[in-house]
Amino acid sequence: MTHPDYDQMRRAMVDSQLRTNTVSEPRLLAVLSEVPRERFVAADAMAAAYTDRPVPLANGRWLNAPLATARLIADARPVATDRVLIIGSATGYAAAVIAPLVASVVALEEDVALVPVQTAGVSYVSGPLNAGWAASAPYDLILIDGAVDAVPAAISEQLVDGGRLATGLVERGVTRLAIGRRAGNGFGLVTVADAEAVVLPGFAAPPVFTF
Repeated sequence: MTHPDYDQMRRAMVDSQLRTNTVSEPRLLAVLSEVPRERFVAADAMAAAYTDRPVPLANGRWLNAPLATARLIADARPVATDRVLIIGSATGYAAAVIAPLVASVVALEEDVALVPVQTAGVSYVSGPLNAGWAASAPYDLILIDGAVDAVPAAISEQLVDGGRLATGLVERGVTRLAIGRRAGNGFGLVTVADAEAVVLPGFAAPPVFTF
């Protein structure tokens, strides 16, 4: 029986999916070339770990496509002193990628069926995704590894002044990647790319009332 060459698949992912789509920061590419993405999915999905699509996990959740996670991290511009919160960490792939680039990582997941692959420098916590993790706030960077209808104030308020937030956004049925920044009591998001991103539960936009 022939076993997949995951190292070759990982190199192909970096060269054909990421470098060609503006993911070019050398430190990030080095980590993406080393983290074994196949370890973060079920055994029957390992062969699909490096495709350019989301990979199913459990209970309707998915591992984000490589490009979505890589672009979110790249555009957030992590630095070595950053304290990071990852929301929707699932099995821990994004945490494993960003941990070598920053000072500390809190990885938040609410579905206990999604058991994380342990990574040094990462604290794994469980709770509602849409509440963030105030116990370890404030953060220099918050990464929502998926798409949401809106970013709750409870999350953006966990940023330091000048802190960044990277997320996918659902806009009229299309997912886009966006980068936000907190300035004083204000917070704003700017979309940076159209890209497929998995939709996270619990982030429905509040209803708009009409008369």
